[in-house]
Amino acid sequence: AHDYRVRRQTVKIKGLPSAFDGIKVGQISDIHSGSFYNKVAVQGGIDLLNEEKPDIITFTGDLVNVQTSEVENYIPIFSKTKADLGVYSITGNHDYGYYRSWSDMSKKQENFNDLIRAHEALGWDLLLNENRIIRVDKEEIAIIGIENWGAGRFSKYGDLAKAYRGTEDQSTRILLSHDPSHWEEEVIPQYKDIALSLAGHTHGFQFGVEVGNVKWSPAQYRYKQWAGLYSNGEQHIYVNRGYGFIGYPGRIGMPPEITILTLEKA
Repeated sequence: AHDYRVRRQTVKIKGLPSAFDGIKVGQISDIHSGSFYNKVAVQGGIDLLNEEKPDIITFTGDLVNVQTSEVENYIPIFSKTKADLGVYSITGNHDYGYYRSWSDMSKKQENFNDLIRAHEALGWDLLLNENRIIRVDKEEIAIIGIENWGAGRFSKYGDLAKAYRGTEDQSTRILLSHDPSHWEEEVIPQYKDIALSLAGHTHGFQFGVEVGNVKWSPAQYRYKQWAGLYSNGEQHIYVNRGYGFIGYPGRIGMPPEITILTLEKA
């Protein structure tokens, strides 16, 4: 459950500004804090992330399982994530309180308001269908973050058109979108100038085999992009295998992941 692995990947991006050539982007996803049982181990994973000294850190959704109160005891741990150019986060399907019953809808909304405040307490810049422009040596890239958007039965709060607005002049855009199904459903057909998407959600089903060139998990029968880097022309998506777990209290052959992406100019 807590055997964190650092996975490093280089991504070549056409038009990447020279000031960002070689920049390191850290990614964690699917914390699911309501499942944790070992604070020392959870802290060890964050220590591994910080030791990589990423320039940017991203969190791609599912901070909790069913309600925001689950994360309260872990705020002191996750608030230690540090990156010179900021820590940016989004919501996942579990962050909206859908997986429990509420006595009335106002309590469900208050739970989500608490989630927003939790991200503030963590020091994470929560992007709710928004973007941020990051500047280095007078050059810029855009970070776009949308609320959860998933194919099929999953919620579609994500509004990419709204989040994209204001990034038209940027040569490089990085999209944070929790569910990888969004990439083929909307990003590829409609937003060909989004060079890199970062997602999570699948957990690699917390079960699989990855040995040499062999890569298999039941996740692949549900998601075309389920773990690692995928490309379509000049567009790329990286799917993180998840930091936490849900349901089964562990992982088999699919250890929790800390991703370090090095961006290079193509």
